[in-house]
Amino acid sequence: MSAVGPPSRLASVRMAGTKNIVLIAHDSRKKDLLDWVRFNVPVLREHHLFATGTTGALLEATTGLKVSRFRSGPLGGDQQVGAKIAEGELEVLIFFWDPLEPQPHDPDVKALLRIAVLYNIPTACNRATADFLVASPLFHGEYDRAVEDHAPERQAWLERQVREAGEEG
Repeated sequence: MSAVGPPSRLASVRMAGTKNIVLIAHDSRKKDLLDWVRFNVPVLREHHLFATGTTGALLEATTGLKVSRFRSGPLGGDQQVGAKIAEGELEVLIFFWDPLEPQPHDPDVKALLRIAVLYNIPTACNRATADFLVASPLFHGEYDRAVEDHAPERQAWLERQVREAGEEG
């Protein structure tokens, strides 16, 4: 006997063939990201590229690709990227982060990765995963990405807060 769960609350978000890709790398991983981007210039030039401050400047200067830049990660860039993911403006995250070096903005990094998972965007945190990502046929065409609708939980929370505030007053 199969269990019947709650009704699906998944929405479909269409990703166009031309993706909005954000590229981020911690200082110790910038060379690795730069090498990866150089290898993938023919693929990446077909998409809109974004990056945090220093990484974006480095990529533009060394690859000739046009890169729209946010602030540097420790200066709020990771939070800007997370906001753009939540707004549906960024669709792919390539983030070569250093798992062995503590960062002053580690909470921002964790928050960014949480948002990427929450909004179900393709995310690569190392070169092998980035290679698999750009080699996938799904990367080169339209794709319907499933995103869970959290509105019912938010509405229920708000109703509880209003009810509790009324009981206290």
